[in-house]
Amino acid sequence: MMMLFVLAHSAWQVAGITPLEAARDLWLLFAVYWLVSALKRKKTKQRESIAHRMAYILPIVGVFFVLYNSEFALEWSRKYFVPHTLEVQWAGVAVMVIGLGFACWARVHLGTNWSGTVTLKEGHELIRTGPYRNIRHPIYTGILIGFLGWAIVGGQVRGLIGMAVVWLSFYIKARHEEKFLTQEFGAKFEEHSRLTGMFLPKFS
Repeated sequence: MMMLFVLAHSAWQVAGITPLEAARDLWLLFAVYWLVSALKRKKTKQRESIAHRMAYILPIVGVFFVLYNSEFALEWSRKYFVPHTLEVQWAGVAVMVIGLGFACWARVHLGTNWSGTVTLKEGHELIRTGPYRNIRHPIYTGILIGFLGWAIVGGQVRGLIGMAVVWLSFYIKARHEEKFLTQEFGAKFEEHSRLTGMFLPKFS
């Protein structure tokens, strides 16, 4: 992973790309991979309600609109929490590479069981390999690490606020997913919950 970052870093520097531009490229590549990988999924047999979905989507949309809308005078949110230097910004890009790469690794292990919303699939499997061995929601873990890297690249307090809101949204969504999984797998998922952490690894 770090070798990939070193090679990408060298290419970005040769092309005159700034850390902020590199971070945006990473989000774009991540989004493209996610869209392509979403083309192959199992059929859905149970889906969450729209109300449940809005409970974790709307807070993110609202907070990011306020934080990054120039019409709102939130000067305190634009204060820097890390030195605003190229070295720190590139370190943030490296954190993004690690986080988003981890999320992609988890996505590969989840395979056709994945869904962007809380669902149960036909023939749904309880994945307990790779990152799922110690973490119940490693995709969220990776994306949160990606947001931490993004916050470091920007260097401003509002990036940390945005990350906190994303964490809260993922927590709400993860709790709802776990209700579905408990319903589907019963004692098997309860055992998996005891042996794993939600977003951080639990080594048993």
